[in-house]
Amino acid sequence: MVHAYEPSPWMILPFGTLLAVIALAPLLFAEWWGRHYAKVAFTLGLVTVGYYLCVLPSAAHAKVLGTAEEYFSFICLIGSLYVVSGGIHISVKGEATPWENVRFLLIGAVIANLLGTTGASMLLIRPWIRMNKYRITSHHIVFFIFIVANVGGCLTPIGDPPLFLGYLKGIPFFWVITHCWAIWLVGVGTLLAMFYFVDRRNYQRAPKPVREHLAEPGDHWRFDGLANLVFLGAILGAVFISHPPFVREGIMIAAALGSWFTTKEPIHKANHFTWHPLQEVAILFLGIFATMMPALDWLENNAATLNQPGVALFFWGSGTLSSILDNAPTYLSFLSAALGKFVPGDAVQQMQTLLATGIPAQAAFSGPHAEGLRNTLLALQQYHAGDLATRQVTLDEIKICYLLGNANLNAFIVAISAGSVFFGANTYIGNGPNFMVKAIADHQKVHTPGFIGYVFKYTLPFMLPVLVLIWLIFFR
Repeated sequence: MVHAYEPSPWMILPFGTLLAVIALAPLLFAEWWGRHYAKVAFTLGLVTVGYYLCVLPSAAHAKVLGTAEEYFSFICLIGSLYVVSGGIHISVKGEATPWENVRFLLIGAVIANLLGTTGASMLLIRPWIRMNKYRITSHHIVFFIFIVANVGGCLTPIGDPPLFLGYLKGIPFFWVITHCWAIWLVGVGTLLAMFYFVDRRNYQRAPKPVREHLAEPGDHWRFDGLANLVFLGAILGAVFISHPPFVREGIMIAAALGSWFTTKEPIHKANHFTWHPLQEVAILFLGIFATMMPALDWLENNAATLNQPGVALFFWGSGTLSSILDNAPTYLSFLSAALGKFVPGDAVQQMQTLLATGIPAQAAFSGPHAEGLRNTLLALQQYHAGDLATRQVTLDEIKICYLLGNANLNAFIVAISAGSVFFGANTYIGNGPNFMVKAIADHQKVHTPGFIGYVFKYTLPFMLPVLVLIWLIFFR
């Protein structure tokens, strides 16, 4: 799908610069970055927005408006889940055996799809540390990041930021779980099996009398702030509201405010709740959303010139970049590449014309893309019936449904989804919760590996075999 305007490839530089600084600055000059990250994000974002509004033709202005709406929706979901999860406190007594740890991580992987990987990580990391306190070590933190902060959130758009961005583009809410559940089972199951054997060795190092004494009594849990489940339900319900505009976001904001003002102060103190992580995410993603516009448009305009890329390329490509960059913009970049490569621009224009004059009959399609357009219409009727009936189908929905409606193209969305989510676990910078979990562990004096140690001691021997297994089974 080719846009009516062509951004200069040079305008991709602010996007690449911002991602590079986000990846390297916390490692090389953390103190400077902590003071000036907002200035960097705002400056680079303003350069790009100014270019779109003042240099490109008026057709590009709609891109800025659409991106602003997507950012607002994105940050409302992330922020509301962060606030609500911060109002729930879990107290744990007793020590965990390897089997109890496996069960905890499995529960965390499921919860990640309801609270998001950020919300689930912030809710569960402290009880995870407490229940393993007499033998807590690096593998507990890293496997928590692997499973709860990343791979576990592969089933719903709420689970991980890349999937929610796909949802905003028109991928149906339940489409992800329908097509990714088997990948989730293989990924989570394999990681849990690996963790069990590693944790069992760690557990058996302690003398048996010590283990028996410290592990009793087990399974003593206490939950505070469960009234926040009502606000969580409101947020989850709001996700399905797309019209009228901003009602979804209004409900999310109201739920966050309700949680904040009704949660007792001791619960926030027990969770060490602060606004700083949310503030940092909001500022950095404002810069990311703004600067990535030229990259996404350029990819859509030029992806058709690629040779015939296979599904494996999208899995490994989106995954590799998600390991060293943030996985949310990486997901959008490869989704844009898929749209540009596989969705013919003239087919989209034909669909827009026919939809503008009413719901077309199947026979109304003609030309080389007739079958693809018939399948697109079926997908629109299945996934966006309300918009179709009111003639409010968006351009993004048409393009996405071209991929969804044609079975041979489905696998590319699955590959991008799995690659972005799973590979985000490979480094501390692959996904937002990773560094947050490390910071909490460091604050509680738990040993965590450095950036290089994380990759060589855990990613290569544990995550890489899982990724290869996923590739062999689903994307080869």
